[in-house]
Amino acid sequence: MTAVAAQAPAKVNVHLAVGPLRPDGFHELRTVYLAVSLFDTVTVRPGDGLALTVSGEGTGPPGGADLVPTDRRNLVWRAAELLAASAGVGADATIEIAKSIPAAAGLAGGSADAAAALVALDALWGTRASREDLAGLAAQLGSDVPFSLLGGVARGAGRGERLTPVLARTTWHWVLGIAGEGLSTPAVYGELDRLRAAGRVPDGRDLPAAEPVIAALRSGPTAVLAASLANDLQAPALALRPGLARALRAATEAGAAAALVSGSGPTVAALADDERDALRLTAALAGAGVFRTVRAVHGPVPGARLV
Repeated sequence: MTAVAAQAPAKVNVHLAVGPLRPDGFHELRTVYLAVSLFDTVTVRPGDGLALTVSGEGTGPPGGADLVPTDRRNLVWRAAELLAASAGVGADATIEIAKSIPAAAGLAGGSADAAAALVALDALWGTRASREDLAGLAAQLGSDVPFSLLGGVARGAGRGERLTPVLARTTWHWVLGIAGEGLSTPAVYGELDRLRAAGRVPDGRDLPAAEPVIAALRSGPTAVLAASLANDLQAPALALRPGLARALRAATEAGAAAALVSGSGPTVAALADDERDALRLTAALAGAGVFRTVRAVHGPVPGARLV
C-alpha cells in the first residue's frame, strides 16, 4: 500500500453529568455521546520511523499551532506507537492529519484523529486487529477515543471510555458555533472543582439519569430532546469564558430549539428542528458576530472508517 486514509467524526455530549474528583485524578462521568458529520481525515504512508504533519482547523491563528503538536504530545503519535507495540511491528509511518474539527473546542477532535489513525495504520501495517482490539487500545489513549472509534450514539461511563451503544435511528440536525480560541479541558474540570468547593454548583454526588435524553434521541420530538439536554461543564466553561453566555443567547434568540456548550467548550451546539431549519439557523448565527465560524451538521454518523 502506498497510502491509506481514514476519517473520524466530532462528537457532541447531549448529556454530561460529572461526578466528584476520583483518587486517580479523573472524574466519574455519566454521558451520552452523539457523533456528528464534521470529520478529520488521517492519511498514512510507509515511512522510516514516525513523522507527523497537521493542516486545517486549529493549526494557525487564532487557534495557534501549539494546540495541535506534531510530536509525541499528539495522540496520533501515541496511537501509532501503541498499535505498533501491541502488534509487534515497527512504528514506521508518515502521517498527515487534515483537520476540519477545531482544536480545543469540546468536540473531541484529537480523539477523532487518534481513532482514525488506529484504523488507517492497522490497514497500512496489516496488523489485522479486531474492532475489540482497537477499542482496547483506544481506551488507553484517552477518554473519548473509544467513542470516536465507535460513533453513532452511545452511553459512556467511567471516564467516558466504558461504552454502551444506543440504537437511535432518528437523524438530528445541529449548528455548531465555533469560537475563536479554544478552552483547555483540564482547566474546565479544574474550574468545576473550584465552583463545587465554593458551593456555587451542585457537588455531583447524585448524577442524573441519562434515560430521558436517550428516549428523546430515539423518537423525539425535538422539543423533548431540547428539554433533556444537560452539561455539567457548561457552568465552569462560562466562568472561564464569560462571552459564551452571549453566544448561547444568540443561538436561542436565532430560534434554536436549545443550545448548550459542547463538552468542555467553547463550541456552542444549537439544536435545529430539521435540515432546513439548520440552514436557516446557520445563516442567522453566521451574521450574529459571536462565532469565528458556524457549521451545520447532523448525527448520528459512524465512527472511524477507511475512506
